[in-house]
Amino acid sequence: MREHGGNLDVAQRRFGGRAEDWIDLSTGINRLPYPSVDVEPGIWKALPSRSDIESLHDAARHAYATDAPIIAMGGAQAAIQALPHLSSRGRARILAPTYNEYAAALSASAWDVTEVSDLGALAGADLAVVANPNNPDGRRHDPSDLLALLPRVGRLVIDESFADPVPDLSLAPEAARPGLLILRSFGKFYGLAGLRLGFAICGEREIAALAAMAGPWPVSSAAIAIGRRALRDKAWAKATSTRLAHDSLRLDEEVRPQGWTLVGGTPLFRLYETGDALVAQKMLARDHIWSRVFEQRPGWLRLGLPGSETEWSRLAVVLSR
Repeated sequence: MREHGGNLDVAQRRFGGRAEDWIDLSTGINRLPYPSVDVEPGIWKALPSRSDIESLHDAARHAYATDAPIIAMGGAQAAIQALPHLSSRGRARILAPTYNEYAAALSASAWDVTEVSDLGALAGADLAVVANPNNPDGRRHDPSDLLALLPRVGRLVIDESFADPVPDLSLAPEAARPGLLILRSFGKFYGLAGLRLGFAICGEREIAALAAMAGPWPVSSAAIAIGRRALRDKAWAKATSTRLAHDSLRLDEEVRPQGWTLVGGTPLFRLYETGDALVAQKMLARDHIWSRVFEQRPGWLRLGLPGSETEWSRLAVVLSR
């Protein structure tokens, strides 16, 4: 397992406590999840039908404002694992630093992988990967700049896993363009990462290839039922986006007594330069608040947003010391 947030078992081994004692801010997952998650008992007894899956696809198109072909998969991660097999091996360039599973999946499939720091350096790649907004630093790119890159690469993958609160960044409406592939995560914004649901949006040929790799039942009946309900709930999405925008700035204010510098972030997480992230992580962990550090960036600490006011109060007490 590569370095990721959500490794609460590590926190418990090092600092004790039960899982329920901890506030896990090591991921960018909404801690006030979509509330309507009850499903009919019959959901657990039958395989998903084709019409069930298509109804989920329709809900996703509605949420992401696109008419392009789409496929549901077991989280965006499932699409990342399939990505190296959509075409012949070649040169892959990844705008970094970013989510570390792209380089790992492509390298494991014998692609020639290079991480670059400038958008223009992606030109000439057979496969180019950009996260927009980026994880972990929240870097954003204007959609028009990404579209301008499209003719200069073989395939352009845009990871929009954190784009739900900032829909103006999304290229999902343009996803039918040749060579463009958009990835969306359901679990982060809707706070239901354990549902394992994500989407790839792209051309018909790529959708057919992904469908063949994913098999006949790529997501569960429960994921279909909850996902299509949540994706059509525009009122909840709008209210949640407003709250997250407010709370991300609130977190910046809460960390001010520590003297940390904001590196960047999204409405779902913030990234701070702390000087020594392991020291900062330990300070928080003593009070059972878990955070994300980065081996290659010893000063960086990433924090998700607390959910309830109780969680906010616990964090405020620690940060005010």
